[in-house]
Amino acid sequence: MASGIFTSSWSFFYLRLQRGLSPSLFHTRRIHCFPSRFSSRSSSRSSSCSSVPKPEHSQPSSDLDDALASFNHFIHMRPLPPRFAFNRILSALMRMNQHPMIFPLSRKIDSLGSSPDFYSLTILIKSFCRLHHVNFALSVLGKMLKSGFNPDMFTFNTLINGFCMEGKIERAVEFFSELIAGGYQPDVCSYNTVISSACKLGEKDLAAGLLKQMAERGCEPNLVTYTAIIGAFCRDKLVDEALDMLRQMRIRGISPDVVTYTCLIDGLCKVDKWNQAVDLFKQMESQNISPTVVTFNILIDTLFKKGMTSDAERMIKMMLHRGIQPSVVTCCSMMDGYCERRQMDKAREVFDLMVRTGVANAFSYNILINGYCKSKKIDEATKVFDEMPQKGRHQTARKVFNDMLSHGQQPSIVTFSVMLDGLCRIGELLEAIRLFKTMENSPVKPNCVIYTILIDGMLRAGKFNDAKRLLARLFVIGLTPDAFTYSTIIKGLCKEGLLNYAYKIFRRMEDSGCPPDDCCYNVIIQGFLRHEDEAKASELIQEMIDRGFYADATTIELVILFSRFDDSILRKLRNPYEDFEGVDVKWDFNIQR
Repeated sequence: MASGIFTSSWSFFYLRLQRGLSPSLFHTRRIHCFPSRFSSRSSSRSSSCSSVPKPEHSQPSSDLDDALASFNHFIHMRPLPPRFAFNRILSALMRMNQHPMIFPLSRKIDSLGSSPDFYSLTILIKSFCRLHHVNFALSVLGKMLKSGFNPDMFTFNTLINGFCMEGKIERAVEFFSELIAGGYQPDVCSYNTVISSACKLGEKDLAAGLLKQMAERGCEPNLVTYTAIIGAFCRDKLVDEALDMLRQMRIRGISPDVVTYTCLIDGLCKVDKWNQAVDLFKQMESQNISPTVVTFNILIDTLFKKGMTSDAERMIKMMLHRGIQPSVVTCCSMMDGYCERRQMDKAREVFDLMVRTGVANAFSYNILINGYCKSKKIDEATKVFDEMPQKGRHQTARKVFNDMLSHGQQPSIVTFSVMLDGLCRIGELLEAIRLFKTMENSPVKPNCVIYTILIDGMLRAGKFNDAKRLLARLFVIGLTPDAFTYSTIIKGLCKEGLLNYAYKIFRRMEDSGCPPDDCCYNVIIQGFLRHEDEAKASELIQEMIDRGFYADATTIELVILFSRFDDSILRKLRNPYEDFEGVDVKWDFNIQR
């Protein structure tokens, strides 16, 4: 464990994790399952399910069943209940994020002769917008107007938000202008929706123009308006403009909140105005505005990047003492900072905590691997990469590998082999072949190990002809397989029941300058035994013994199982083991098949 301030802060961090904070330490989105379509209460229980993010206000599945049961009851009532009763059910489904379910239910209500009212049409508009089908929502708006209903600003704001959700900011502004031309007065919510979307898309000038238009039309901007524009300026490192916007806020009597301050601190850190960022942080605290984990992450990351490791550790300690739980971003910033300082033991310590809490991701693996590489610890980097598929993190390994390629890093032969082996093990043979072809076009050419992995993967997938062609190609390009390559290929062929071809490969070994070793003999013998070709197995056992090789435990077990062998071969197999004094080997030649 490191000394000094790091000891206390890390110990505190570690103890917090060990005391059961890990479930809430790193927040993950909960998943809830709902029926995907409705026909009746009974069918709703057996219909297919789709994973839907469960919002905080979402109802449990029993409420969904109750809503559908109520609907089923309503449609069989005579006379039908009033439309507002159905609207309550549709509204409940909307709150449960069951938007696709709303449309067939609405059509069913219409087919029973119940005319849609303003509220039911508003529900349809909102659901279409939530599903990114704003054009369908516009059709419903047309139906609303033809039915004589007058849309309110809530309806229009829903449509504006729908355009923005689809990234159609120009269409949103156009629709916004059409409303003004039609005599409608957009409210602050309307402006904020367009301004926020414009800021997210980098359209700062458009956002600033809309802010000016708000003032001209007597619509007072609020905290959301200013914070969106400040955030956009800070993202583009236009900190002076952002600070000017802060001054305008205060002149209007609008106090910044933690989000506003965090945006400004982030912007100041990006342009290396550290002292101003610290001043703003202190100013925020003096106003009793508590920083969030995001605020701390920005400061911690900046301190590490500036090489101010001790200050970063003090900031971590401050965060922990305030009861603010570190996030994945916090840990990655720590790892990155330690790696840059070549403090790999500390980086590994943070990484191991992430692994233990189950939150290590591709980014954290990348940081550690790159850190080891920069520290010239290639073996350690390879070991970390190798851990991923061993721990079942095949997708993470793939992402790390792709990140390496996208950043111009040349994977080593070991990295390629780990990646290929992982892909073959999870049945991603086509992806493995693509990677193999990528390797052929790279400076790192496939060797016998790479060919062996891919041939074995093909055999596992039942692609015998492909495996056979790849094996032939190995000889054509001048690579000489070693005993390990042969034993792997022979084992794969035997598993597929291709004994004749396996035996042919086995006999080719001698001619190719690589005589079979004890492993190859045991593999081919076990193959014949498992397929009950006792004559061939007996012949090879005798040959193996004559060459001075010994049977392994699996071969002996199979020989005993097939007890029709004569006792002389069994005694020959037994002799090597009797050479060890004090070892009591009991043989039972009467084991039933």
